[in-house]
Amino acid sequence: MLNGLAAERPATGDSHRRNLAALLRRVHLGGPVSRVRLAEELGVNRSTVLALTGELAAAGLVREGSAPATGRTGRPSLLVRPASDAVHVLAFDIAVDRLVAARVGLGGVVSGRLEATRPRAGADLDFVVSVLADLGRALQHGAPPGSVCVGVGASYCGMIRPGDGLVRYGPDLGWVDQAFGAELARRLDLGLPVLVGNEAHLGAVAEHQRGAGVGVRNLVYLHGDVGVGGGIIVGGDLLGGDGGYGSEVGHMLVNPYQGRPCLCGSHGCLEAEVGERALLDAAGRPADSIGREAVRAVVADAARGDLAAQEALRRVGDWLGIGVANVINLFNPGVVIFGGTLREVFQGSAPHVRRRIRANVLPVSRDKVELRVSAFGDDTTLIGAAELGFAPLLADPLGNRTAVAS
Repeated sequence: MLNGLAAERPATGDSHRRNLAALLRRVHLGGPVSRVRLAEELGVNRSTVLALTGELAAAGLVREGSAPATGRTGRPSLLVRPASDAVHVLAFDIAVDRLVAARVGLGGVVSGRLEATRPRAGADLDFVVSVLADLGRALQHGAPPGSVCVGVGASYCGMIRPGDGLVRYGPDLGWVDQAFGAELARRLDLGLPVLVGNEAHLGAVAEHQRGAGVGVRNLVYLHGDVGVGGGIIVGGDLLGGDGGYGSEVGHMLVNPYQGRPCLCGSHGCLEAEVGERALLDAAGRPADSIGREAVRAVVADAARGDLAAQEALRRVGDWLGIGVANVINLFNPGVVIFGGTLREVFQGSAPHVRRRIRANVLPVSRDKVELRVSAFGDDTTLIGAAELGFAPLLADPLGNRTAVAS
């Protein structure tokens, strides 16, 4: 049950609140850690760490236990761990043709995962919300006894208005100004808001915090589904833009004169030249061949020597390389990460992408940039949604009645 500790605790200053948040965030993202290490990383003394840990433990957010035996003599040190079985969020990933839900414990532990097919049937808010609510209730029912849901996060394949989860524009299935976040919160009936983010933005956050971009201050994440989304981390922070709709690299113009039509109404956008349909058409696949497995089949066929599939990857890889060259010149990232279906597309077309980078990127930006694939496979955006759900707790661990009884 929810604990009233937040209302009863004595007033604390901003510095104390920041230290609590920093400690919980460190344990959540970095895993078990000793008090000594925490004191070093947070820049505080050991008695302060002892007090902070005690408060978080009393709130049911962390636990202390002995480190695994190493065979050395002496008393083993105590490690501070996230209470993964006591605190969780619900995370949802809404892609063009699938709906995924997960129960994710503090520390990023996925303890339950359910998936459903999403037909490509146009504006389908009621269907999507109904399915996700059913999946969410099933995950809640299967949670460990006493575990408390402290947040709900959702990743959606479209442009999301910050603050209220309104889908302003979802081009692939025609969503315009759909009140997704509010409607899912109503159907779930957990007394919690549903925080919604753009899938590629959340993918960038997931890779930066937990995946292929850990420790990198500046990165670009490119996400492939039917189209292409982008998330950009600058100086450790997500680049949202003036209205929260930034980093739409999929609609960067790369082929303005003879480009393929894009669902946004333009021609020659990056996603029109490298997205699902562009690859499948170039490989000679029929119009009813769709989805991530169809894309992966082209990559697999190319690896087996299929000439049409190889030519398709050459063509798409060349356009992808042009897009990547542009973002490298613009943002000078340390890493470019390919996720979603672009994970496999890049792996199959890497020589062509790298050739474009060598030809078109300024040497000062080209010399150190690394190209990597996502660490989480198909679940990068789902992990990002979970982090969105945890954000309020991590910002103020003992506030907003999010603490749980120990």
